[in-house]
Amino acid sequence: MPTVEQIGGEFALIDRLSKILGKPKNKNVLRGIGDDCAVMKIGKERAVFTIDCLVEGDHFSLDYFSLQEIGMKAIEINASDVYSMNAKPAFALISLILPAGISAGLIEGIYKGMKASAKKHGIDIIGGNITHGKKLSIDVAMLGFAEGKPVYRNGAKPGDFLCVSGPLGGSTAGLNLFLRKKKGFEKVKKMHTQPKSQPEKALKIAPFASAMEDVSDGLASEARNICKESGCAAIIFRDLVPVLPEVQAAARALKMDVVDFALYGGEDFELAFTVPRKNIGKVQGFIVGQIVRGKGVFLEERGKRKKLERFGYDHFRAETKPKGLD
Repeated sequence: MPTVEQIGGEFALIDRLSKILGKPKNKNVLRGIGDDCAVMKIGKERAVFTIDCLVEGDHFSLDYFSLQEIGMKAIEINASDVYSMNAKPAFALISLILPAGISAGLIEGIYKGMKASAKKHGIDIIGGNITHGKKLSIDVAMLGFAEGKPVYRNGAKPGDFLCVSGPLGGSTAGLNLFLRKKKGFEKVKKMHTQPKSQPEKALKIAPFASAMEDVSDGLASEARNICKESGCAAIIFRDLVPVLPEVQAAARALKMDVVDFALYGGEDFELAFTVPRKNIGKVQGFIVGQIVRGKGVFLEERGKRKKLERFGYDHFRAETKPKGLD
């Protein structure tokens, strides 16, 4: 039987599993697989559910993350999913996979970080599970409630603008600085170790967006997800992708392409969203492209357009991982 790598990686596996599961039978499920969160009707509420896992050596390293930073990241990445659906997070459950001999104090330090981030967002951590395994892993399941109409990935239409809520590429620049043991650039390094969800931006953008998700796997990947769910194509204008000057400087020091960080790196946790032309003046952000008829995602630079075959981070495709990660 083919491996996950051989069938095309993480997203190809999701497609296969979705076909096995089929559509939810419960009429209260408003949105299943295919978005940052599942959405259910519970009474008069629209509840959103998400889950994400951090694995040592893949999503964090004890060599350059503090214990509290690990805990804060575990909460922030899930809160980011909830906010991207036009919802606010409320509750979380934590599952831990702990290797033999791990320090109890280390886990307590991580939980202090989770508590700090949860407090900031008004989240109650209400339980979880602990088991053992070869690598330290932290799995967070989060429940939130929509502030209005949830925003899905499937609402983009040809003619809409493709936008992002803020500069991209900082987290991947920071990661590569750590992996290549580059000194300095402390602000950029913190973009990797201290990612932050964007609640204020998300809730302000949501009423005017036709589709939205958070930038966890890179702009190219998020654009692909929106296009797949919406049945359309996207053009990304390379020269319009926003990056901060200090991130550009880090990329130069690393002799790497800063726009590649933004397109394919991920973990910036800004918002990628589409906006109808009539609403473009009502939101703050950066226009980076346009939604068009067709299929796929295209990158345009100096009048030349090419279809992207490479997208964002995929846990099962080696070429998407910076050298040095497990």
